[in-house]
Amino acid sequence: MSCWETLMDYGLRSVGIGERLLPRDNFTLCQQVTLIGSGMIWNIYFGTLALISGFFLATAVAVGKASNLRVIRKASEWFIFLFRGSPLFIQFFFAYFLFLSLKGVSPIFDPLSAAWLGALIVLFLNTAAYSGEIFYGALLSIPKGDLEAADAYGLSGWSKFRRITWPTMLRLAWPAYTNEAIFLFHATTLVFFSGFPAWRQKGDALYYANYFADKTFNPFVPYPILAGFFIVLTLMLVALFGLANRRLNRHLPKDRQSKMRLRMNLIR
Repeated sequence: MSCWETLMDYGLRSVGIGERLLPRDNFTLCQQVTLIGSGMIWNIYFGTLALISGFFLATAVAVGKASNLRVIRKASEWFIFLFRGSPLFIQFFFAYFLFLSLKGVSPIFDPLSAAWLGALIVLFLNTAAYSGEIFYGALLSIPKGDLEAADAYGLSGWSKFRRITWPTMLRLAWPAYTNEAIFLFHATTLVFFSGFPAWRQKGDALYYANYFADKTFNPFVPYPILAGFFIVLTLMLVALFGLANRRLNRHLPKDRQSKMRLRMNLIR
């Protein structure tokens, strides 16, 4: 089988398109690259949807934690504490069994026990908690002069938040939020590794890398391939968030614009 035929058979296998059976022996490098790359579709799916939806909840949580109303403030604080204080792996584990229990109550809860929805909800809540804490810190760091200038121009309420508070908060939080986005995409490898099963062996990149490592007893081929895919994904995220960062700081002089640089750390 040529590499092109392998690509056509297994390129979209993780979403149920192409060859149904996985290769059993005589694994080629092309098969491993293709199947692990196919699994990246799930990692991108989980990361993208959780990041987009979690962004809005994180903003609400940050505003809620800074609220003067005790009920809203405490609810936001406990939400952040719960999802930041427990490991994501455990959250997947308990969420899966909770969703299974709900599945027995009514068929309407059936999709929750599937990874495409149940795991997405867990990632959505987890990143919202971490991002909410980042946004809250940025919210407290907004210069008082900016808020006083807004008051002087007669801005208040939603208009003040939309034009002054929210853009400034994002500008201050963006470098840290970029790191959270990268960590979120890396965390998607825990979905099929924890409680949520891969239906018909349609898993993510780590699922296929682990499959090849178990079959060949050689983890030094599939896992570096997996790392390579995530390095490329990370570089794309850094570039995309860098463009957004430039947009957020477009009103500042060039010498004052904060530039995002990718720094390779030998020791963390």
